[in-house]
Amino acid sequence: MEISALLTASPGWFALMAGLLGLIVGSFLNVLIYRLPIMLEREWRSQCAELLSQTLPPEPAFNLWWPRSRCPHCQHPIGAAENIPVLSYLWQHGRCRHCRAPISLQYPLVEILSGVLAALTAWHFGYGWQALAALVLTWGLLALSVIDLQRQLLPDSLTLPLLWLGIGLALLGLFTDLRSSVLGAMAGYLSLWSVYWIFRLLTGKEGMGQGDFKLLALLGAWQGWQSLPAIIIGSAGVGALLGIALIVGRGWKRDVPLPYGPFLAAAGWLTLLWGASFNEAWLRWLEW
Repeated sequence: MEISALLTASPGWFALMAGLLGLIVGSFLNVLIYRLPIMLEREWRSQCAELLSQTLPPEPAFNLWWPRSRCPHCQHPIGAAENIPVLSYLWQHGRCRHCRAPISLQYPLVEILSGVLAALTAWHFGYGWQALAALVLTWGLLALSVIDLQRQLLPDSLTLPLLWLGIGLALLGLFTDLRSSVLGAMAGYLSLWSVYWIFRLLTGKEGMGQGDFKLLALLGAWQGWQSLPAIIIGSAGVGALLGIALIVGRGWKRDVPLPYGPFLAAAGWLTLLWGASFNEAWLRWLEW
């Protein structure tokens, strides 16, 4: 039996393989999460220096592929045996094998999340192009969420390619039609843009980052304008509950910003998989 026929006939095997692939992709996502903001900061410094007619001192090459990953404490290069998703972390008891400095729990958590979300996505869609596209979006949303949590930044270099990919997939009718995709991107961006400016005019403060506009536009492009109410309600509800819990339970200061991107990403991912019933319900309500 061909592999494609086996994966089509056996959703469990497909989900398992997607989960294992997700662990490997999660290891790369950790590199992306750490290095992309640094690469952007370098680019911004270079652009500012150019505008000011200044010359920056030369810096060593730094991108997603170079230099090799190293321990941030002792700078020892990480070998292949130390880079096995999750297992290396457990084997080394969460510490560098050379200097015994602790390794951030983020690394195995991102790998595990990447694998679990990939398995759930593959199980839901089954073997085919929809699953492949949904996996790309899932991993992109995971990377964006962690970067936003750490840096309060949603890089255009991730959101914009995913947005255009969603519109391109709509040409094929993979998740929605082209008209709904374009309207979803427009409505997603303009809805949060409007909230941003109304809040700023009323309070003189910025209530959210502009990357959030693009993230909601991205989700609207993938799923169509019909999905936006579920995403907005879901993300706002979870964000409000978590914010109240942090203020009450941990003394979180109200003026400390709470990234909104992870809530949008989580609501968008859940809607991608299980939002059809919600969309049908509220569209029937509109018709009524």
